[in-house]
Amino acid sequence: MLDTTTLVIAIALAYLGGGIIKGVIGVGLPTISIGVLSLFIAPGQAAAYMVIPAYVTNIWQAWHGPYLRALLKRFWSLYLALFAGSWITAGILANESSGLAAGILGILLSIYAVFGLTNPRIHISKRAETWLSPLVGLTMGMVVGATGIFTMPSMPYMQALDLDRDEFVQSIGLLFTFATVTLTSILLVHGLLPTLTLGMSAMAVVPAIIGMVLGRKLRGRIDPPLFKRIFLVGMLLIGLNLAARSFLY
Repeated sequence: MLDTTTLVIAIALAYLGGGIIKGVIGVGLPTISIGVLSLFIAPGQAAAYMVIPAYVTNIWQAWHGPYLRALLKRFWSLYLALFAGSWITAGILANESSGLAAGILGILLSIYAVFGLTNPRIHISKRAETWLSPLVGLTMGMVVGATGIFTMPSMPYMQALDLDRDEFVQSIGLLFTFATVTLTSILLVHGLLPTLTLGMSAMAVVPAIIGMVLGRKLRGRIDPPLFKRIFLVGMLLIGLNLAARSFLY
């Protein structure tokens, strides 16, 4: 357990780094923040600190665009299944002593990193989307309930659909907003969002925004694809470390 001063520094550095990564490549803030913090504290606690930054970044992204009504109509079954699935595994994230949440988080971060590094070409037809959306939503919900992260399997699924760039960005913002609401409800029910935690979560917005600004400035000076590969290798190492610590020791 970290003392308060060390915890504040760890949160600030995790969100500064996550913001820089998001500023350069467009994704990675929640993933890197929860992944790094989970090396030192329970994933449930790490996820609680991510709540307010997630709302700040995702609500704006969800509302900023012309596709909101169309996306709600297209993916309503995914959103409902997401909420339902999260309660199947919510006890895993809430149990801070078992180590199971950290182990699952490590495995998922490793899968996310391998998927990003190999970048397989997947295309999902409109017809298959009808039955896949609720299945993906259910699986995503179970991941949120167990680990607090939103990226798997939502990112590969959305990337495989026939969405243009702006529609994709808004769809991710909307999906992650629903996921944040779901995560918030789980944390509240299990008593993992006390006032002090909410205060630190609000504080995390500042380094996250500073990091995003710095990342955008760095984007023109470095090679984003190379930076993304370095980020994914780092995610793979963090994931393997979490999984090994949880299941092997």
